[in-house]
Amino acid sequence: MSLRERIATPDGKRRLVRAIFATIADRYDFITVVLSYGQDRRWKRWLIDLAAPRPGARALDLATGTGDLAFALASRGTRVIGLDITFRMIELAHGKASPPGPARAPSFVVGDMLALPFPSGSFDIVTTGYGLRNVPNLTTAVEEIARVLSPGGCVLSLDFNRPSNRLVRAAYLAYLTVVGAALGWALHRDPDTYRYIPASIRQYPGAEAVARLFEARGFTGVRCYPVLGGLMTIHHAIRA
Repeated sequence: MSLRERIATPDGKRRLVRAIFATIADRYDFITVVLSYGQDRRWKRWLIDLAAPRPGARALDLATGTGDLAFALASRGTRVIGLDITFRMIELAHGKASPPGPARAPSFVVGDMLALPFPSGSFDIVTTGYGLRNVPNLTTAVEEIARVLSPGGCVLSLDFNRPSNRLVRAAYLAYLTVVGAALGWALHRDPDTYRYIPASIRQYPGAEAVARLFEARGFTGVRCYPVLGGLMTIHHAIRA
């Protein structure tokens, strides 16, 4: 079965994503740097600045990975929970140093973005880096984010974009396919490990469609900030 066929259904994508991220967890930070040309931390700082977290705010970082956004939020004085579906990612996040000074260290839990284990209105800020593109059901994920946010709370998402220009999209996806295959073979002896990224982008509706989904699910002031010439996007939206 081809990679595209394996992610064509929600159940198939769920199984593949869980397997891939369990495989790459120990290489995750390295791969993120490589595929962002070393810009990932700068983009995440921009996302945190857009969130404008205040001391004491309640924040949830979804698909937290090894916790970069969670630690950045905690360094601003927020009370942070980082959630990821991959147990090994949470182990690695726990192993990172706590933020300096009096900031409270984030809490980390294993959980599913499609069924968040928190009461409605629990958070003032929800963030996610490379999370929405990987969920089996994007609409359900946005609905869950809306549920756990308090009125006036904000969501911010950093992710790959699906360029609308066909030529740009074709070149971009071809590049990611070649690079992903090489990295997958070199690091894991499986070229599909990182070829999943362009495959998931092909399935992803793109920045503008995601913005409209936020609006349809009760968010206002939805903004798309292009990153890397529009190949990446930061979404920012307010819960009505």
